[in-house]
Amino acid sequence: MAASCRLKPLSRVAVSGGTHGNEMSGIYLAKHWLRDPMELRRGSFAVTPFLGNPRAIEKCERYVGQDLNHTFTTELLSSAEAEDEPYEVGRAREINQTYGPKGSAQAFDFMFDLHNTTANMGACLIVDSEESLLPMHMCHYIQTHYKWSPCRIYLYKLPGEETYSIDSVAKAGLALELGPQPQRVVRADLFAQMRALMACALDFIELFNKGTVFPAFEIEAYKITGRMDYPRYPNGEISAMVHPKLQVGVGWE
Repeated sequence: MAASCRLKPLSRVAVSGGTHGNEMSGIYLAKHWLRDPMELRRGSFAVTPFLGNPRAIEKCERYVGQDLNHTFTTELLSSAEAEDEPYEVGRAREINQTYGPKGSAQAFDFMFDLHNTTANMGACLIVDSEESLLPMHMCHYIQTHYKWSPCRIYLYKLPGEETYSIDSVAKAGLALELGPQPQRVVRADLFAQMRALMACALDFIELFNKGTVFPAFEIEAYKITGRMDYPRYPNGEISAMVHPKLQVGVGWE
């Protein structure tokens, strides 16, 4: 991957913890940084931590009404406020107003989104597509400099599909997802790994802002090709499960 244009330095960076209210590493990190932001500081840019879904965090649930991380579409962000709308729709508008608006010149330059998963997948770096130049170079830098475990890359957006995640309100973004970690539980090792990954990513931005040249590279990534729901009975209940041959955990050397 090579740069086709010169990108501007980043000045405003945001970090969301608790986009899902039961994924505890990002919640605890965001709360820590809100109390003491010192380790987020770099010389050339400012970092703003925030809690993505405060009501879900209070309840320690993934969400209250609907998944916040699927609520940042143009349709929902531009919809009129309704009395019976899910809490997350209104919260998405607030986040878009504060850190966006999405697609505008006023939006934050970059946003990180911190997640945990129950899957045994280690550390995963999530980008919308390979066309996102700056996040892909950041992924390559992290893979090169982060030594705790492998960092796989997942490209989540189908061709022609609109971005819908919380970090899409910024001009560019990256989600970190670490597992396995049970919901509503903090694992000290994964907490420390997420903290170290963020430090590595912020170091990359500092180098980028200082004019460091990052060479072209080849990189392996996992790309979504389609979505398929479980088979269901006429009443909507799921009628099947993942076959044991496909239910394979990831092991580390």
